[in-house]
Amino acid sequence: MRFILSILLFFALLSSSHSQTLKVGAKAFNEGYILAEIQSQLLEDAGFTVERTFNLGGTLICFEALKNGEIDTYPEYTGTISEEILKLNTKPSEDELRSRLLGQYKLNITPSYGFNNTYALTMKRETADRLGVRKISDLTAHPDITIALSYEFLKRKDGWDNLASFYSLKNKPVGIEHGLAYQALDEGKIQLTDAYSTDGEIEKYDLVILDDDRSFFPKYYALSFYRDQLDPKALTALEKLDGQITESEMQDMNYKVLYENKTFGEIAHEFLSKKNLLDNTTGHTSSSWLMEILDKTLTHIWLTSFALILSILVALPLGIWIYYFSSAARPILYVAGLLQTIPSIALLAFMIPLFGIGVLPAIVALFLYALLPILRNTATGLFSVDPLLKKVGTGMGLTRWQKLRYVELPLSFPTIIAGIKTAAVINIGTATLAAFIGAGGLGEFIVTGLSLNNTNLILMGAVPAALLAILVEFFFEMVERVLVPKHLKMKLEN
Repeated sequence: MRFILSILLFFALLSSSHSQTLKVGAKAFNEGYILAEIQSQLLEDAGFTVERTFNLGGTLICFEALKNGEIDTYPEYTGTISEEILKLNTKPSEDELRSRLLGQYKLNITPSYGFNNTYALTMKRETADRLGVRKISDLTAHPDITIALSYEFLKRKDGWDNLASFYSLKNKPVGIEHGLAYQALDEGKIQLTDAYSTDGEIEKYDLVILDDDRSFFPKYYALSFYRDQLDPKALTALEKLDGQITESEMQDMNYKVLYENKTFGEIAHEFLSKKNLLDNTTGHTSSSWLMEILDKTLTHIWLTSFALILSILVALPLGIWIYYFSSAARPILYVAGLLQTIPSIALLAFMIPLFGIGVLPAIVALFLYALLPILRNTATGLFSVDPLLKKVGTGMGLTRWQKLRYVELPLSFPTIIAGIKTAAVINIGTATLAAFIGAGGLGEFIVTGLSLNNTNLILMGAVPAALLAILVEFFFEMVERVLVPKHLKMKLEN
């Protein structure tokens, strides 16, 4: 018997080793998606199951996710690690970075992929020629040019504030989504923005990169940032990228995704096949766009529905409680209202240190947003019941519970349903932002579309979300028709 159990245990362990799942993350920009997809396909080729957790906002979200074990690896850059993560004032070597990361966080880095994707400032060629601007220091003579910079670059240690101080620049930039900045440049709405030196848009829009003539920016060599506990076989797969990508190759891959309508998976597979880095030569297959929309719509529905149910279970009893203890109504409704005023993306970001990334923080945030409409409408509906009807119930000898069950709740039901409907619609819209923390849903299309300046992708997320909101309206109208008594409907109509 023990022998049989040992054999079964051996095969169970063997099976689990072959189906080990690794999570690959990616920042929400074009190159981040491509490099993360290259990582993913290398790991799949090595026999691992890969869970792609893309669209993770900026550096902070990705780093926290890696540190907390919610992802196993993601593409990062040496300059970002030294400046933003380790907060170093020097320009360390890869070995120094590796030593510090291991000592402080038990994290590690692979050798560089080979290319340096430095931050840069860029302009239209014709604008640069007209103004005589060739290097960053030339901007001191043009303090009035219109500058829009990506939000992350505005606040990074190696970003605008320190750059402006270093070069004595007096310009006052505004923030803009990185993917939209190039379109604004092309349309003449702005004259300068930040860029990555391997961006595909540089060639497309005939832009020039201003020379960093005083060497402000560190080197940004791309590499795999991973947890030190990563399976050695997975690490071997990732290290295949050592020195394999040139700057021109990376720029070409970025260009193909942006302007040749190729998917990240197709670009990654083409590159890996060309470099003979795959042992399995089976072509890359991707699901149809219809199946992708269906999958992400179901995820979106699940996120919003679960959060809504939780908020109903909490807000409805709480609304009844403050109806009976009215002195507590004002402070409780004030706190719920305060939660509603917190910007959605800020609330989601605040959830990361508490709950990490993924579904849990998204559900908690959606739950908090849904509380106020349900709580307020429950209390309002109950307080609005005609006092005469309450007295009639008391005169009939009804207990407090019976009066609530047979008089007050039925009369306030339409108001309560309206609050639940409002909460559901709010959640459908807010849930699109959950893609920034890896929760999935229709927001993935929108975030990726913004990064690629791809209207079709944005619509693939926005249109189903709008349709869901309309369906929710119809659903709750039907619920109201079924559950509200006919005599009460007639009274409400009158």
